Amino acid sequence: MKKNYIYYALMAVSLLVAACGSDDDSSPRSVEVNKNANGRDKSEYAVRTEMPKVMKGTNYVILVKHDDEIGVNYIVEWDCIKRAQRWTCWEWNSRNNTKGWERKKWDGASWMGKVWTGDPFQPDEEIPADFRTELSDYKGSGYDRGHICASEDRICSQNVNGQTFFLSNMHPQINKFNAQVWAKMESKVRTWRDATVGNGGTLYVCKGGTLYDVFLNGKTVAGTLTKNPSTQASNENLRMPVPKYFFMAVMKKTAAGMYCGMAFWAEHKADNSSNLTPYMITINELEQRTGYDFFCNLPDVVEEQMEATLDVTEWK
Repeated sequence: MKKNYIYYALMAVSLLVAACGSDDDSSPRSVEVNKNANGRDKSEYAVRTEMPKVMKGTNYVILVKHDDEIGVNYIVEWDCIKRAQRWTCWEWNSRNNTKGWERKKWDGASWMGKVWTGDPFQPDEEIPADFRTELSDYKGSGYDRGHICASEDRICSQNVNGQTFFLSNMHPQINKFNAQVWAKMESKVRTWRDATVGNGGTLYVCKGGTLYDVFLNGKTVAGTLTKNPSTQASNENLRMPVPKYFFMAVMKKTAAGMYCGMAFWAEHKADNSSNLTPYMITINELEQRTGYDFFCNLPDVVEEQMEATLDVTEWK
C-alpha cells in the first residue's frame, strides 16, 4: 500500500461509505467524528462527497445543474454580492464519463427552445438579475468567458454540455491563460479521470478562482486583479471581480476504497508552461491559501491524511 493512500475497511475502522456514482452520492458516513461536514440546511446536495464547506447566509446561493439521465451534472456556489462564483464542483463516474456530444456541433443546434449560431453562452436565470453576470459584462472586457467546469469535461450529452455554458460557471480569464496553462491542467485532469473511472473508481473535482484575500508566503495579499494582466487596462468598470489566482482540488477514490488528493494553483497571467509539477500543492496548502475547506464531508481521519499528502508520482 502506498503511503499517500488511505484504505479503510468496514470491519477495520467501522466506516460506511456511500455508493459512488449515484444521483444522491453523499459523503461517507462514519461512527467517527466529522466536525466540519456540511448539513442539509443550505441544500440537500451539500452532503455530497465533492462538496466543499458551504457559506452561511443569504448572500451565497447553491446552484445545482441537473440532467435527467446522469443526475447531478455540477454544483456552483454563487456570491451574489460579488456577482461571481466561489467554486464549481462535480464527480466523474462510469455513468457520466461517456461521449455523446461535441462542442463543434452547437452551430445550428436546437436547445432550450433556441437555435444556436455557436456556443450557447447565456446568463444563469436561476440567479436574480441584480446579482448575476450578463453577456454584456464580458463584451469588450478583454477577457474570455473562462469555463470552470470545462465544456470538454461534460460531453456525455447535448444537455449536459450545454449546461456548462451558463455564465455562473465562468470567470473572466485572459486568453493566454485560459487557452494555455489552464487548458493543459484541464487536459491533465481528464487523463486522471479516464484512468480512475476506467478502473472502477471515482474522481472528484472542485475548481474556481480567488475572490477574496489569499494567504501567500506568510502574508495576506489581494485575490483579485485591478488591471488586465495582458493589456494593463483597468478592471474598475467591470461588474464582476477578476481572480488573481485559479485553483483545482482533485481527489480520486479507487474501486478498493483508497483515497488520494492533490491541488493545482496558478497565477492568472499569460502562461504557456507544459511542466505542471511546479503548480502542484497539497489540498491542505490550498486550504491555507484560500480559506476554503475542500472535501469536508469525508470522515475527519480520512480527510486530514489525504489532504496533507502529495506524491506527484501518483499524478503523472
